[in-house]
Amino acid sequence: TISSNHWVMAWTGLEINTLAILPLISKSHHPRAIEAATKYFLVQAAASALVLFSSMTNAWHTGQWDITQLTHPVSCLILTSAIAMKLGLVPFHFWFPEVLQGSPLTTGLLLSTIMKLPPMALLFMTSPSLNPTLLTTMAILSTALGGWMGLNQTQTRKILAFSSISHLGWMAIIVIYNPKLTLLNFYLYALMTSTVFLTLNSIKALKLSTLMTTWTKAPALNTMLLLTLLSLAGLPPLTGFLPKWLIIQELTKQDMAPAATIISLLSLLGLFFYLRLAYCATITLPPHTTNHMKLWYTNKPTSILVAILTTMS
Repeated sequence: TISSNHWVMAWTGLEINTLAILPLISKSHHPRAIEAATKYFLVQAAASALVLFSSMTNAWHTGQWDITQLTHPVSCLILTSAIAMKLGLVPFHFWFPEVLQGSPLTTGLLLSTIMKLPPMALLFMTSPSLNPTLLTTMAILSTALGGWMGLNQTQTRKILAFSSISHLGWMAIIVIYNPKLTLLNFYLYALMTSTVFLTLNSIKALKLSTLMTTWTKAPALNTMLLLTLLSLAGLPPLTGFLPKWLIIQELTKQDMAPAATIISLLSLLGLFFYLRLAYCATITLPPHTTNHMKLWYTNKPTSILVAILTTMS
């Protein structure tokens, strides 16, 4: 999808991508995993159909099959909604938390990072012709809903799904004015979210209550998880602050100071649930006896990949 310049090739890439991840989601044969795979397939198939429909409408009116030559306004609107469905931007975000909750942590990592790359590339290539008002509205709504709906979650995968939705809001708001910033934000988000997923995978924490008792298992890793979560929240001087700062600066240059103010305030909602995750992981010692088995300290070393990713993010 990324290297193609013909719409049909891009569509084929998206389809192959979707079909490749389905076995990974439904690998465990758990009813919830099968449900997640079905939801994922239906949403992605609908989005791919919309991509094809939008490119055909454009070709019908202009005779152009080139990705960068998307000029027809109706095609632009349809494509924006198709990419929003692919990525999980509000108002097409409902499938993402459900699918992430139904799949294992490693598959969740793929869904949050690599699977977002092809639609991101399409967004990057078609950014000059998209509708700014629509994208800005969707972006602000994504940041708001990603923050609000993440507040009362107790499952770590759902929290990470809503965090992903609010980060996508930051990427979508700037894509028309400075697409390179969108890519930078995406790469850094992928780096930080991979770190969190791999850390949670190595300490086997799926719920906040499990996260409270994992400090005995890998104290150093848990301490680093605190910093990675704060970096995801975008606190200076950590990595996650850089894209947010650059995006706010660019929005102000484009006379969009109100939008920049709103999106910055809405990211405080995200900060709340990252802090809660960090608090559960590193600052709390459970005062009561827990219902599940204690996880004692093991001398199994943390994988080098997690260490490198944590240092970078």
